[in-house]
Amino acid sequence: MTEGLKARIRKLARWIYESKYPVFFTGAGISTESGMFDFRGPDGVWTRQEKGLPPKQMEKPLSQMEPNRGHHALAELQKLGKLRYLISQNVDNLHLKSGIKSEILAELHGNAFKARCQICGRKVDKSMNLPKCMCGGRLVDSVVNFGQSLPRQELEQSFEHSRKSDLFVVLGSSLTVTPAADLPKEALNNGSTLVIVNRDATPFDSRAHLRFTEQVGEVMHRTVKQLKGLMGLYE
Repeated sequence: MTEGLKARIRKLARWIYESKYPVFFTGAGISTESGMFDFRGPDGVWTRQEKGLPPKQMEKPLSQMEPNRGHHALAELQKLGKLRYLISQNVDNLHLKSGIKSEILAELHGNAFKARCQICGRKVDKSMNLPKCMCGGRLVDSVVNFGQSLPRQELEQSFEHSRKSDLFVVLGSSLTVTPAADLPKEALNNGSTLVIVNRDATPFDSRAHLRFTEQVGEVMHRTVKQLKGLMGLYE
């Protein structure tokens, strides 16, 4: 690990330690270590599509993928009381699988393993094979496809928590898909500190207070270890 990376990790750990309202935002880049593909990377899904190349095949089905260092680091922050809210563009279920509580998680693009009630918005596991929701509403796939609206309640909550944040950390997102990509702007406009961990450039790089191009898993694993030291929780 370079001295520059060490210094940036120390700074991020210090900011999380001092933060009263840390909010995290994740994109496909946090799940690449688990075997998922990203979208805007050099060999990403959309990049290949734009080049006329066929999509890559995943090595294993989504149901067999497990949370990686990045997911576990966020779950650890939750235990340490340093995760007020988590907003995700991912549908892979890995945040819930890692132990993130559903009440502090907004899955803006849905969840491949859950159905959503068209009336009350409740989400249930597809494996339950329920014909209807408890309220009587019809259950449909929760995954949001292109052209469809994002779940209103979760989107509103995401904007609310972004406005309240004093530290807004982006992990593995190109920040090009709106309205989700408007959330960092909302945070910045309300005085929050912006940190971006993403391999490729984003439209917010010039406004970020701290920038990492290293792997999300490495950055977050080392940051949480540094944070525990600040909190006196030595391993």
